[in-house]
Amino acid sequence: MAYTRKDVSTLTRTERRRFVAAMLEVKRRGEYDEFVRTHIAYYVSDGDGGLRTAHMAPSFLPWHRQFLLELERALRRVDSGVSVPYWDWTRDRTLSSAPWTEDLLGGNGRRFDRQVMTGPFAYAHGKWTVKEGVTDGEFLTRDLGRRDNPIELPTKRELDSALADPVYDKDPWNSTSTEGFRNKLEGWGRGSGSAAWRNHNRVHRWVGGAMLGGASVNDPVFWLHHAFVDFQWSRWRQRHRGARYLPARPPGPVNRQHGRVVARHEGMPPWGVTPDELEDHSRIYRYA
Repeated sequence: MAYTRKDVSTLTRTERRRFVAAMLEVKRRGEYDEFVRTHIAYYVSDGDGGLRTAHMAPSFLPWHRQFLLELERALRRVDSGVSVPYWDWTRDRTLSSAPWTEDLLGGNGRRFDRQVMTGPFAYAHGKWTVKEGVTDGEFLTRDLGRRDNPIELPTKRELDSALADPVYDKDPWNSTSTEGFRNKLEGWGRGSGSAAWRNHNRVHRWVGGAMLGGASVNDPVFWLHHAFVDFQWSRWRQRHRGARYLPARPPGPVNRQHGRVVARHEGMPPWGVTPDELEDHSRIYRYA
């Protein structure tokens, strides 16, 4: 029977407590840091050689769908009633709204070092030490809204613009693709400031701190953000009936993306599952 992923703002006090407790237990068991290591390992950009799966590629959405499922399975081994909630950043846009509450993820980092001091993931509680990252810092950091160079969260209008594109992705299948739903949602734009980061990408930069770069999984909001991004893929498929993941077949040997992107029926490392197998999640979970 399919379980439900809910809007984080609708969770009851008990649901909030159970989600936080399961996250902390997965961390205590040492499993959580493996998720951080995996994301770092597959954080491959356009300029790097070899296969790209997690970012700047068509498989951005199915790769993170499977990643979410792996985390959710770990959580449900702790508490079978827990699922990952989603954060609708087009609606909950203030620093005091969910998920930035004391009983969920805590709030912003303090000004001088961005350390998160509130909530269950604050370093002072001793239950959320950063062990895998790009710096030596052991505490969770955030810079919500970027105090010194402010940016805004994406709007519903910006998200709707991505959802309106009827084609999943297009050549050159990377961060420079100007057409296709995938990159409009992933958010590699042009220019400077907010224009350079759209939708998914801008949210990472709005949160700041640990959410910047390959080690972004260190902030639990990563999962709530990606659950909402995953929800948009579901909405896109409902809006554009019959539209499928692209490319259907691997780019040919003369294409610059040959061997660099995952086609519909090719396995995605490290799990081997294909985008085709992940397009329909209705038998596993649904969104409320």
